Amino acid sequence: MPWKRMQGYKVLWVPGCDHAGIATQTVVERRLLKEEGKCRQDFTREQFLQEVWKWKKEKGEEIYEQLRRLGASLDWSRARFTMDPGFSRSVSEAFVRLCDSGLIYRSEGLVNWSCFLESAISDIEVDTKELSGKTLMSVPGYENKIEFGTMYTFAYPVEGQDREIAVSTTRPETMLGDVAVAVHPDDPRYLAVHGKQCRHPFTDRLLPIITDSVVEMDLGTGAVKVTPAHDHTDFVLSQRNSLPRLMVIGENGTMTRLCGLWLEGVKRFDARQLVVDALVEKKLFRGERSHAMMLPICSRSGDIIEPLLKKQWFVRCDEMAKKAVQAVEDGHLEIIPHFYTKTWKNWLSNISDWCISRQLWWGHQIPAYRVVLANSTDHPENDQWVWGRSKDEARQRAAVKFGANPEDIVLSQDSDVLDTWFSSGLFPFAMLGWPEQTADLQRFYPNSILETGSDLIFFWVARMVMLGTELTGQLPFRQVLFHSLVRDKHGRKMSKSLGNVIDPLDVIDGVSLEKLQEKVKERNVDSRERLFAMEAQRKDLPKGIPQCGTDALRFALCSHKIQGEDISFSASQVLSCRHFCNKMWQTLRFTLKVLAESTTPVGALEETRPVSSMDRWICSKLYSTIVQCEQAFEAYELHTVTSALYTFWVHSLCDVYMEYVKPVVGQTDIEHSDRMRHVASTVLYHCVSVSLTMLSPFMPFITEELWQRLQPFRPRASAQDSLCLQPYPHSSQLAHWHFPEEERDFLLVQEVIRVARSLRAQCGMTKEKPAMWAVCSHHQAQVLLHFQSAVWTLSRISHLHIFCPQRTNSLVSVHNTPPPKGSLIGVVDHTFQLHLHVQSGMNKDKLILQLHQRKEKLIPRLEEVLCRVQSSDYATKVPAHVRQQMDSKMSTIQQELKTIEDQLKLLQDTQTDER
Repeated sequence: MPWKRMQGYKVLWVPGCDHAGIATQTVVERRLLKEEGKCRQDFTREQFLQEVWKWKKEKGEEIYEQLRRLGASLDWSRARFTMDPGFSRSVSEAFVRLCDSGLIYRSEGLVNWSCFLESAISDIEVDTKELSGKTLMSVPGYENKIEFGTMYTFAYPVEGQDREIAVSTTRPETMLGDVAVAVHPDDPRYLAVHGKQCRHPFTDRLLPIITDSVVEMDLGTGAVKVTPAHDHTDFVLSQRNSLPRLMVIGENGTMTRLCGLWLEGVKRFDARQLVVDALVEKKLFRGERSHAMMLPICSRSGDIIEPLLKKQWFVRCDEMAKKAVQAVEDGHLEIIPHFYTKTWKNWLSNISDWCISRQLWWGHQIPAYRVVLANSTDHPENDQWVWGRSKDEARQRAAVKFGANPEDIVLSQDSDVLDTWFSSGLFPFAMLGWPEQTADLQRFYPNSILETGSDLIFFWVARMVMLGTELTGQLPFRQVLFHSLVRDKHGRKMSKSLGNVIDPLDVIDGVSLEKLQEKVKERNVDSRERLFAMEAQRKDLPKGIPQCGTDALRFALCSHKIQGEDISFSASQVLSCRHFCNKMWQTLRFTLKVLAESTTPVGALEETRPVSSMDRWICSKLYSTIVQCEQAFEAYELHTVTSALYTFWVHSLCDVYMEYVKPVVGQTDIEHSDRMRHVASTVLYHCVSVSLTMLSPFMPFITEELWQRLQPFRPRASAQDSLCLQPYPHSSQLAHWHFPEEERDFLLVQEVIRVARSLRAQCGMTKEKPAMWAVCSHHQAQVLLHFQSAVWTLSRISHLHIFCPQRTNSLVSVHNTPPPKGSLIGVVDHTFQLHLHVQSGMNKDKLILQLHQRKEKLIPRLEEVLCRVQSSDYATKVPAHVRQQMDSKMSTIQQELKTIEDQLKLLQDTQTDER
C-alpha cells in the first residue's frame, strides 16, 4: 500500500478484528475454570458476556499493537470490530435480507457437532485425519487415549427365521440408534430376507431390512446398519425410505435416555466398550479387525466430530457459488497465484449449504424469533419463526404473516449466534458503513485488492465474494493475493502447543529464553502442552531471540517468496537483515562525509550526466534496479523487489562504487578533476536518496531517519517533509542514466577483479599492489582500458599490462610482449588469463597448497556440470541458451584445472632447481 500511495493513488487500509466466537469463548471458559473454578453454565448469559468483554479489553489490543509496531500504514480512525454496534447492525441487515430472499432458511439436518464445544461447526472447519488402522488418540474430555481405526462386526437375528444378518461398523455405540438394516437389491446372499425384519437385542425394536443400491456388496458383509441421526449417508437413506431418526448421543457427548438406563449419561466412547461387551454376552459379537478410515476432527478443539440431527439456520450456496466461479472465469476477479483458480472452482462447484448456527453465547445472536400465538391450539413444538432487524420489526412481521394482533404474539429470540465467518464475510462493505450509502462506501467499494493467507480461501474469501455479490450487487474486490503460511524453521505450522509461535514484538525488541518461558506459563493451555512447548523453546531458542528491530523484520518477511511456497521463518534470517540496516547506516555516514567535503552543491537528478565509466555503470545499475522493481511490484513478487534493492545497495553501491569512488573524492590532483569529484558526489547522493525512497515501503523507519539526514544537501526544496510522502522513483525519471553496454561490459571487469584478488591472496599480498598481466582478446582489452581506473583501484594493483596474442595496432596501451614465465595464472574464462609474476622469496609451499585446495574445489564442480551435460535429456529439454552457458562454464573450469596443473608443475620444478 505505501508503494501505491507514493505513486499518487488515494489509498485506504482499514484495520479490523473479528470476534472469533469459538476461540474466544473457549479461552474465557478455560480462564474462568482455572481462576474461579466455574464453568459457563454457572453464569447467566449476560454475566458471561461481561467476562468476555473484560478479556477483550485486556487482550484485544495485542494484534493492533503488533501492527502499529510493525509500521502498518493503517487508518486507525476507521478501525472496526465485528461486535461493535454499527457492525452488528450490518450483520442483522444482512441476515434479514438473505432470509427475505430465501437464501437463509431453517431446516432439520445433520450438522458437524463438537461435543467439547457443544456447538455446530461448518464443513470447512472439519479436519480429516487418515488412519491406516488401529490408532490410539487423545480426545478432549477423556483421561485415557481412545482407539480408532477398528471395524467391529456383530449380528442382528432375523425375526421369525433361524438366521442372522451380520453388519460391520467402526462405531458400535451408535447401534442403539439403528432403525433398519440395508442390503443391495441384487445381492444374492440376502434375496430371501427382503422385506423381513431384525430384532434389536437391547431395545427390542423391529428393524426393517430394506434394499438400496447405495450399499456396496463387496464392503464388509454387504449389509449395513442404518443410523440416520448420526451418519450422513444413513440420513439420506432415511429420507428415501421414510425411516425414523433416533438421536442416541446428546449434545454433550453422552448417551441419551433412548439407550436405556444402563447407558444413559455414559460418555460416547466409554459406551463403545460397554456395547461390545454386551454383544459378546448375548453371543452376537462376531469379531473386530484393524481398518483404515478417515476420522473427522474439529479444527477448533481437536474433538472427534459427532454428526447430530439439529434444526439450524442454513445459507443456500449453490447459486451464489456459481456467480463466484463465473466471476473468476470471466476475468472480473483475479486470484493470485493463478493456480488457486482451480481450487476455487473445484470447491465452489461442490459446495454444500452453509450451517450458520452456533450454540455459543459470544457472538451475534441470531435475529430470528420463535412465534407463539396467544390462545393458539398449535403444539408448542411447532417451528414458527420470523426475523427482523429488531424485536418490534419481528413482531410486526409475525402479525402480518399469521394474521394476528401484535399484542397476541409472544416472541423468543433464538439463543444461538451466527458463525463468526458470516459477519467476517461482510467486512469489505460493512467496514465502510453499509447498508448506509456513506461517502466511504461510494468511494472505496469495491476494494481494489484483498491480501490474505491461502488457508482462508474457503473460510473467508469465498464467503466474502458470495455475500458481497449478493448484498451489494458488486464483487467486494478485483484481486485476491494469497500469501503463504509462515511456518517455523523446521517447516512446522506455528502452534501454541508446539511452543513455536513467534510474537513479532519479541523479534523487534529481543527477548530472553526465560521471558519466553514465562509467557508459556501464563498461557491458558493444558499442562502437558505447556511442558512440551517449553521444551521446544529450550531446544530451538536456547539464547532467546536477539533484538532485530522493525525494519529488519519487515524486510526479512518480504524477502520470502510469498506466492505458493510456505515460509520457513527463523530469527537468524531477521538478524541478517539487521546487518543490512547497519550497512545502510555506514553507507550514509560515508555519503554525508563526501557531501560535506564537496565545494559544489548537489545537482538535480534530471540534470546530472555521469562522466566516468564507473559513474555511468552505477547509474545504469540503479536504472535497471528500478525497472526490475516496477515489474516485480506489478506482479506482487515482493521477494524480487527486496532482492534487487539489497543487491544494488550492498553489491553494487557499497562493494563496488563506493570502494572505487573513495580515492576519486579524496584526492586533489589533476587526474581527479573538480568536475569528476562533483559528478561522483552528486551520483552518490542520488543513488543513496533514490534507494532509500525505494526501500521506504519495506523499511519505513530507518529510511525515514537516513533520508532526513540527507535533506540539508537536497538540490531542491520538497513540498513534503516525510519520505513516505515522496513520489516513488520511476524508470522514466532515470532514462538518461541507462547505459546497457556499461552494465554488460562490467560483468567481465568484475570477474577480472575477483581473479586478481584471488591471485593476490594466494601470494599473501594483503598490502602490496603488484603489477599484473592480462592475456585476452582484442574486445576484452578494450573493456579493460575503458574501466582501467576501476580495475586498478578495486583489484588493488599498481598496473595492468595487457597482452593480446592476436596483435593489433589499434590499442596503444596493449603490450606486444607476453607475461613473464613462471607467473601464477588465474583463469577469468576460457579466453582470458591473469598473470602474477611469482617473485623469489615467496612462500612457494603455501602457493602449492592453495593451488591443490583450489583444484579440489573445482573437480566436484566439473563433475556436476559433466553429469548434467551428459544426461540423456540434455539436448532435448534444456534450452539452447542454458546449454551455451553450461558449455562455457565447463570449458572455463577445464581451462582453469589445466592452468593449475601447469602452475603446480612449474612451482615444483622451481623448488627442485632452487634445492
